[in-house]
Amino acid sequence: MSIFGQTKGTEIEKQIAQLAQGEAIGGAMYYALAKVAQEKLGLDDVAKEFIELGNQETNHGAFYAMLNGRYPTDEKTFWQMVRGLSKAEYKGEENVNKLADKLAELGVDKKAVEQVREFAIQEKHHGEVTKAIIDKYAPKEDEKTENKPVYVCKICGFEYSGDIENEGSDYKCPICGMPKTAFELKEGE
Repeated sequence: MSIFGQTKGTEIEKQIAQLAQGEAIGGAMYYALAKVAQEKLGLDDVAKEFIELGNQETNHGAFYAMLNGRYPTDEKTFWQMVRGLSKAEYKGEENVNKLADKLAELGVDKKAVEQVREFAIQEKHHGEVTKAIIDKYAPKEDEKTENKPVYVCKICGFEYSGDIENEGSDYKCPICGMPKTAFELKEGE
């Protein structure tokens, strides 16, 4: 039996959503502690332990999100999400580089700015990897799909193909969690 969506619509759905968010934040916290342990305290072994804890917390968050049915399981919606995610990753490269520029303007430590620029390179790589997966495994989009309007999340760049108004008022961006009001019709659509 699949765990997907087992708590959606139940009295514990909100609690499960809070756990998913808390575990995701916990994963980031452990990764941050790993950086402190390694770079400030010289504790490489401690950093490795914190990274493992961060991986586990992130996995917990994903599990809770699946319990609440946060991510798609049907093939069509799955590939729609992966396509949107891929485009958002490519857009992420541009956005993260803009952030690095702003950090440099503010006089933030050069090493930190370089790290953010490395993140931009990684965002592009994420786009390339997801695009390769799409090219290899995803069914081709038919003309009906290709001619649908595209809405873009103003926060993360996720692209939603189709009429977003058909989604319920509780629809949230699958990447950043923003409501559908954060989406704008893509220019030229």
